[in-house]
Amino acid sequence: MTHISTAVYVDGRRVAEGLKPAEAVERARTHGGFAWIGLRESADLADLDGVVNLHPLAVQEAERGHERSKLIRFDDGIFLALQPARYHDDTESVECHEVDVFAGKHYIVTVDDPDNIIDTDSVRGQLEEHPDVLTRGPFAVLWGLLEQVTRGYRAVLEGVENDIDEIEDQLFAPVPDPDVSHRIFSLQRQVIDLQHAVAPLPELLVRLEEDVRAKAPGAAIPAIREVRDRATSTAARVEAFRRTLDNALTVHSSMMDQRRNEEMRQMTEFGLQQNDQVKKISSWAAILFAPTLVGTVYGMNFDNMPELAFVWGYPAALGLMLATSITLYLVFKKRDWL
Repeated sequence: MTHISTAVYVDGRRVAEGLKPAEAVERARTHGGFAWIGLRESADLADLDGVVNLHPLAVQEAERGHERSKLIRFDDGIFLALQPARYHDDTESVECHEVDVFAGKHYIVTVDDPDNIIDTDSVRGQLEEHPDVLTRGPFAVLWGLLEQVTRGYRAVLEGVENDIDEIEDQLFAPVPDPDVSHRIFSLQRQVIDLQHAVAPLPELLVRLEEDVRAKAPGAAIPAIREVRDRATSTAARVEAFRRTLDNALTVHSSMMDQRRNEEMRQMTEFGLQQNDQVKKISSWAAILFAPTLVGTVYGMNFDNMPELAFVWGYPAALGLMLATSITLYLVFKKRDWL
């Protein structure tokens, strides 16, 4: 088994470390303290069988992994799945990794995330500076982990908020950015993932405090109200971010529709202008075609064309050409084609 560390705490102070898990738990039970066992991955939980009483269902949940924070009660302990987060500004992405915690009367087992979003060594150091807190048992470690998880969300929220501000600037820029919709969709996906991590925390913390009071009277998690308030505030801000992005997407869609409508209006006006020009050209072509038709008819080389022998044949042909042209001009003018 690859364990990160084992330490035994009695009366709030570390009395042993580096022991095998079975030895650490036995010593903790003997002296009325608790053992802190840190594992690298959930697969190592199988090696704790017989060392601590981990409920099989809770072990399966840890091995399966989650996208949400989760709390499961079992006979003599609890299972807690936390989702610490880290924000990458260069890719505008939220990275969440699960940290699993099993806590009982004389033990606490932590399964760290592979990217060390939670620094358990830092949590250990901070708690050891306050032995009065560690005297409250494994649930004091739970409080320390929850403190770091909820405080870590602050940097994530600031990163997301900055990106939302930039998106709003892009939306109302004089020159619209065609890629802003893709950016909104991408950030919206990251906010949803973050919401899965933080939304269950307020209710989870209420249940956790109830369990602590029921299973270990007098061992209430210190400052649990502050942690719960921070979690509630974080969940509310994430929900506000999601609504803001939904509204931004709606605004962007409306602006795109208005822009398309304006383009269609301009194209329609241009088409109407072209239609007017085509009407004018067609009208003049018809006016000029009338005398051409008359001239063409009488220009045919047939032997028997009586009109050609008339004295007034030529003036009559000219008159017919002029009358046809004038009539067509007046008709087209009345219809406003000219």
